[in-house]
Amino acid sequence: MDLTLTRHESVHQGKTAAFMLPVLERLVYKPRTSQVTRVLVLVPTRELGIQVHSVARQLAQFTSITTCLAVGGLDLKSQEVALRAGPDVLIATPGRLIDHLHNTPSFELSHIEILILDEADRMLDEYFEEQMKEIIRLCSYNRQTMLFSATMSEEVKDLAAVSLKQPIRIFVNSNTDVAPFLRQEFVRIRPHREGDREAVVAALLTRTFQDHVMLFTQTRKQAHRLHILLGLLGLKVGELHGELSQNQRLENLRRFKDEQIDILVATDVAARGLDIDGVKTVINFTMPSTIKHYVHRVGRTARAGRSGRSVSLVGESERKMLKEVVKSAKNSVKARVLPTEVILKFRDLIAKLEKDIEAVIKMEREEREMAASEAKLSVAQKRLEGSASSSDSQRVWFQTQQERKQSRMSKALQEFDLALRGKKKREKFLKDGRKKDLTSEERAQFEILKAQMFAERTAKRERRVKRARAMPEDDMPLKAANRKAGSRGRKSVFDEELTNTSIKSLKHYRAGPSLQDRKRLGFDRKRSGGSRFRKKK
Repeated sequence: MDLTLTRHESVHQGKTAAFMLPVLERLVYKPRTSQVTRVLVLVPTRELGIQVHSVARQLAQFTSITTCLAVGGLDLKSQEVALRAGPDVLIATPGRLIDHLHNTPSFELSHIEILILDEADRMLDEYFEEQMKEIIRLCSYNRQTMLFSATMSEEVKDLAAVSLKQPIRIFVNSNTDVAPFLRQEFVRIRPHREGDREAVVAALLTRTFQDHVMLFTQTRKQAHRLHILLGLLGLKVGELHGELSQNQRLENLRRFKDEQIDILVATDVAARGLDIDGVKTVINFTMPSTIKHYVHRVGRTARAGRSGRSVSLVGESERKMLKEVVKSAKNSVKARVLPTEVILKFRDLIAKLEKDIEAVIKMEREEREMAASEAKLSVAQKRLEGSASSSDSQRVWFQTQQERKQSRMSKALQEFDLALRGKKKREKFLKDGRKKDLTSEERAQFEILKAQMFAERTAKRERRVKRARAMPEDDMPLKAANRKAGSRGRKSVFDEELTNTSIKSLKHYRAGPSLQDRKRLGFDRKRSGGSRFRKKK
């Protein structure tokens, strides 16, 4: 039996335990006959993979069940050794798993009994679609598949149609419900004052929300700039986004959890799945692209019955999203107003720090270039010495380099054309993107544009004609469903017999000899004492 689970934000470790405990119980009571991997858990991000692996190890610590983690950024050779040993449970990201499937001898997925796809919609958001289909193709056909998704989008339905057989869907609750003890606040950004966003955030973090804060941005570039700016303002701050190395990401996450830093500036890489205790406040630098993404971001706080607060900066172009949030809110949504003189004060302070920010960015760029040159020199030196292993230079992928490039380009162009219809608008965007020194207004507009590009892409997907699937649609309106139920009329005789629990029906089906058997054995129908039948003399 296959399972599709759509859930609302809950404590992620609890969700991990929800699918891992039955899996471990099955493995304990059905020991393996050979050294093969029987369970595969796919996750979209490295941090989530590390978290799921940690929970799985804790749950399996008193059993003989072995686990393995295969994610990018960690040592490749040690993962190959672990995979050759045939761990019972493998937690992996799609890219690194495909790398091992094509380059690690004796490792395969033909004995997989259970396949779990965690945060499947997130994987499709990040263009893992082709990789996911490749992995499913290489898995054993006779398996149980569980697909966990925060939202039942068209892409997830397509994936379910490909990977699941006669699936059963379980909905925990609505995707647009925020936590019950979350206080939602909004700061209005006036027209032509988009450049005030950095000043507003700086004021909020230095005056009001000074610890256990997550600050979300739309792009990695803006996240890094805010990390530098807030650090220059004397705040303890860390960053979490895709441009950091795996060790840097894990270190910043650990420092935030251990309260060594007060503020974590992050992109949507940290918006879902990660379980971080004690987050008091979530601040949105710009409104996310969809209501779904908003719910995921603010879901980092007010978890497991605790209280929390979210503060979102809303400009004129984002008012539609604000209306959706207010419409779906169970509790009243508050407006937070900052004094104009405070915003001007912080704006002047940021203007004075611009040269320092540019100097830090320039220094970091030079360090990256130097590190890249050293890495190339080291590789060249190893090749000259002949110490480089042949396997390093001959790793293969399921797509050719040209196919990968073409796939990425086509998806990027689709996004681009959706958000930037018209030649003049497209040329202006390209020209602005090439600028090295953007103004604060241009940076904010670029953030908003990125969110709008995603929202338009999502809207276009939703307008597509739905495909015919084996998975039935269950979003039929209630009235239509009632009418359909009323038109069915009387149940069939077969259904009625199966569902009839009256005394008469139970007597009819109670075990006993048939009429022919009673005649043959010489029983009559009259009762005698406690016995039902009496034999004729």
